[in-house]
Amino acid sequence: MRGVRAVAQQGVRARQRERTRLALVRQSRRLFSERGYAAVGLAELVEAAGVTKGALYHHFPGGKTDLFRAVLAEAQEEIGRRVAAAADAEDDPWAQLTAGCREFLVAATAPEIQRIVLVDGPAVLGWSEWRAMDEAASARHLAEALISLVEAGIIAAQPVQPLVHLLSGAMNEAALWLASSSRPEDLTDTVAALQRMLQALRAD
Repeated sequence: MRGVRAVAQQGVRARQRERTRLALVRQSRRLFSERGYAAVGLAELVEAAGVTKGALYHHFPGGKTDLFRAVLAEAQEEIGRRVAAAADAEDDPWAQLTAGCREFLVAATAPEIQRIVLVDGPAVLGWSEWRAMDEAASARHLAEALISLVEAGIIAAQPVQPLVHLLSGAMNEAALWLASSSRPEDLTDTVAALQRMLQALRAD
């Protein structure tokens, strides 16, 4: 009987720990997206989440930086899922590439995503770590799509990694610009420009 109670208590504590972690990530994402990483203090983060600083350091030993890393990972994974879903909705390999790229621009221009992923991400964690996280979440989908197109002969045979970095960099820059634009038509124009750029990759 004691064993059963001990297991049940462990389950309760595990759920409590997970709720604490989720509250910290959720509230931190809200605050970081509204005001930016530098403007949000540790005391404000724990107050918003309704936890203690000890609880924060238990889940995130590196403090605010580790917490931001978790928020960034969540946002990048969200973009990756949206890109993958948009691509998977298409049957044609070329349409999968263009749909995925278009969805990346749409997803990345959401204000909370733009500030966390494109502005604060590289500044807080450094370019190398930010890039590694980006590749794990979104860039790998782009690489997989380009590899498939090269293998199918739709894109001329060539090293894929340079294309991945060039296209990813172009789309990140476009997303930053779109996020600061007040003209709705800029997204349509940017998607059209991206389509033309991608079209130039097709083998004749």
